[in-house]
Amino acid sequence: MKKVAGISRWFHLFYLGNLLWAPVFDPDTGWVDWVLVAGVVAAFVPMYVLAWQRPSLVRWRCTVPTVVLGALVTPFNTGAAVLFVYAAAFAGLSESRRLAMRWFVGLSALICLFTVVSVVEMPYRLWGLLPSLIFLWLIGILQVEWAEREREAAELRIRNVRIEHLATLAERERIARDLHDLLGHTLTAIIVRAQLVAADPTRVHEEAAEIERTARAALGEIRDAVTGWRSASLETELESARATLTSLGVDVVVRQDPDLVIVGSTEHELALALREAVTNVARHASATTCHIGVEARDGELRLVVADDGVGSDAQEGNGLTGMRERIAALGGLVRRTGSAGTTVTIAVPLRVAT
Repeated sequence: MKKVAGISRWFHLFYLGNLLWAPVFDPDTGWVDWVLVAGVVAAFVPMYVLAWQRPSLVRWRCTVPTVVLGALVTPFNTGAAVLFVYAAAFAGLSESRRLAMRWFVGLSALICLFTVVSVVEMPYRLWGLLPSLIFLWLIGILQVEWAEREREAAELRIRNVRIEHLATLAERERIARDLHDLLGHTLTAIIVRAQLVAADPTRVHEEAAEIERTARAALGEIRDAVTGWRSASLETELESARATLTSLGVDVVVRQDPDLVIVGSTEHELALALREAVTNVARHASATTCHIGVEARDGELRLVVADDGVGSDAQEGNGLTGMRERIAALGGLVRRTGSAGTTVTIAVPLRVAT
């Protein structure tokens, strides 16, 4: 396509043949007329090449010099008015529609002026000027339309690149959150099992098997998370939470509305939020009791994880930040209180959750 476009650009130089009408058909033509034609061609061709190689320089390196050259030569050779057509094409490609139209009007005024001041006799003067006046507008407007389509296509490409970049960043953040949730919970469970082995060597075989099972399950979940296929289950996370906290000596009380039917995408995010909240209880709370509730109230689906541990108003880490981002994407919010233990409340609108 680029090769074809390059050939067509060179083909457009054949319009310079309009310069030959006067010296070929004028019986009084002398060598000065031929030198003038050759000089115009020699001066214009470099500007023409520059126009499609360096678009940013078109106005002052091509359009203006072409107009000046045409204004100097047209009074003596009306075929040189074709230079105004080239100037209109340059303006159509490089200027906004409004500025291009101003160029067209100005060039038309110049051609009308030369119908009066040219030394070429009538009607040959009009035969040389009128076609250029008509083609100035036709070609100029076509170039404006083409340039606007090119600009729109370029802007669309830029927007698509930006969208792809943002999508890539969002996917990276998703994977980072998933890996954090997965590894935080799993490593906590493994550490707990290892501590139990250290405290009671007689349980080494039982706990080693449990550690292996947990590690294998986590490996599968990590693979699914990276490929974007993982779908966490709230029931599975409730069972896992009960097993993890019970192994630490924490009594777990679960209240769950049996009539709730949660859509898959919301259940996935709630399950990951529950995993993060339970992991924080296991790591930091030093609690003896943990209450977990899943119920509908006041137009919201609420997941509440409350422990009677030490509580804390410390700055939130990556886990809670990732949880807030997940829930916010569903139109919900996360509330956390750190007095008299810690309570984390995840609320999602029922119209989204069910």
